Amino acid sequence: MLEKINSQQDLKKLTLEEKKILAQEIREYILDIVSKNGGHLASNLGVVELTIALHSVFDVPKDKIVWDVGHQTYVHKILTGRKEELKTLRKLDGIAGFPKTNESESDCFNTGHSSTSISAALGMARARDIKNEHNSVLAVIGDGALTGGMAIEALNDAGYSRSKITVILNDNEMSISKNVGGLNMFLSKLRTKKLYTKSNVSAKKIILKIPVVGRPFVRLVQRAKRSIKQLIIPKMFFEDIGFTYLGPVDGHNIQELENILRLSKQVDTPVLIHVLTKKGKGYEIAEKNPDKFHSISPFNVETGETKKAKSKDYSAVFGEKLVSLAEKNDKIVAITASMKDGTGLTKFQKQFPKRFFDIGIAEQHAVGLAAGMAKAGMIPVVPIYSSFYQRAYDQVIHDVAIQNLPVIMCVDRAGIVGADGETHQGLLDMAFFRLVPNLTIMAPKNFKELEKMLEFAVNLNKPVVIRYPRGGEDSIDINTDLEINEGKAEILKDGTDITIVAIGKMVSRAYRVADKLKQNNIDAQVINARFLKPFDNNTVKNAIEKTKAVVTIEDGTIINGLATTVNELVINENLLGIKIKNFAYPDIYVKHGSVEELEKIYGLDEENITEKIEKMLKDEVLV
Repeated sequence: MLEKINSQQDLKKLTLEEKKILAQEIREYILDIVSKNGGHLASNLGVVELTIALHSVFDVPKDKIVWDVGHQTYVHKILTGRKEELKTLRKLDGIAGFPKTNESESDCFNTGHSSTSISAALGMARARDIKNEHNSVLAVIGDGALTGGMAIEALNDAGYSRSKITVILNDNEMSISKNVGGLNMFLSKLRTKKLYTKSNVSAKKIILKIPVVGRPFVRLVQRAKRSIKQLIIPKMFFEDIGFTYLGPVDGHNIQELENILRLSKQVDTPVLIHVLTKKGKGYEIAEKNPDKFHSISPFNVETGETKKAKSKDYSAVFGEKLVSLAEKNDKIVAITASMKDGTGLTKFQKQFPKRFFDIGIAEQHAVGLAAGMAKAGMIPVVPIYSSFYQRAYDQVIHDVAIQNLPVIMCVDRAGIVGADGETHQGLLDMAFFRLVPNLTIMAPKNFKELEKMLEFAVNLNKPVVIRYPRGGEDSIDINTDLEINEGKAEILKDGTDITIVAIGKMVSRAYRVADKLKQNNIDAQVINARFLKPFDNNTVKNAIEKTKAVVTIEDGTIINGLATTVNELVINENLLGIKIKNFAYPDIYVKHGSVEELEKIYGLDEENITEKIEKMLKDEVLV
């Protein structure tokens, strides 16, 4: 069947039985590709029948489907003419793991973060209405994403708007970790009720035609129906805010899905279809371990084991050290936004269940909650991925920094993360955090320094940001002073020809570059900045005055990070006759590819940095 499908028009020609065969073949195809390339497996296996039904009933790109987060769109890509391209999934210059409008007109909106789809879809529906067009607009959102405040805000507005929009609630009881919270409890009650989708749409149309009694009778029936429905399904939240609720429906039954989708097209006001799916459906190993197979590196299909052994990483080191600190200090609490495993908090939860809080996909609430706990005398530690900390920026400023509260904000996956692309690269955190008064911003060069920074942060009694990359540390052995003093850099290597200032994971790269330069008789001084804020102006100034040349290396954007900090120092201190070179990512959104490939493209690999420094020192141009 899969060989016959090159567009959704081919799909529409299939019988129900053929679609069932196609569903199985698509699962096998995705499993084969993800096992080789890595990617989001469990979520895509869970929406195969749902995606087939959507493309059978609706006509993309005329009809718009906005996929929340978008990591579950592999099936959508297959059915919209990108079957062969999927073999290049997440590879440099290959197909993206998320919807991309520049990839296909069938992708109507770029997504990558949670809880945004209903807002975008409602915006499209309102624009459609203004232009007097008549296409359908749908948002496909998971139950985990529904805990995000933005999704609730959009539901509230959409219900009030009365615009024709369909929200598909893909309920698999999971986000990345298992879902938590009151909304999850509410959905659990809905899941346990028998299917309640018998709509009187057709009957209503007939009754309305009856003179005099038609409309009053319909209103009477609707009131009676609503009373009964309140008994069958408690707290009809969705209908109370203006949606017609349909479901729950079996998300792996194509016929039922197509029927309910067609039914939704007859309703001229907001509709919410509650679809029950199973993450990892069809691959037993993923069904039993959906969190492990949410996003996975290449693996063996037979065993489910990853092909590359998982080594110790920064997240694990963070988690272990936090447990060690919490054993000695009962004020330490940990807060996660549904990322317990990814951020290394699994052990903390087991050991300190009363001091661990998983608040769902709600980064704003996570930081606001932390501020409240800090004000009440606790020491909250909040590990969130760099690209997701963007979502809580106002809370960092308004709730934490203005009050100077001792919240420890651990920025995981800082820098380039690789295959997930623009929406997940952690390149902006140093830039946007540096703008905020009262923040102390640090980045460790290795595991040991991360541990020491955590110790320092716990005792500082101020708001702290600690950023660290995805994966492991550089194996280079650096003689180092691990004592952390506020705002003090570390001189790793003395030199007379050039000063190299680096931060975080780039410190080891700077050290290797210095070794290469030594081979060409260039004596480089290497400084581990440690603190972006407060910055050690004196140490760096003295070094620059000595060498008359300075290079900065960082795994963040060129704007407002280490480069800007050092350049401002040179200007503010009126240092004359200085050669300056900055190595950072340009002011763009960096595409997907491996970390090594992207570093090479943007000139942050060891060879390029060494070559550019040698050229710089030969050049006579001064600042």
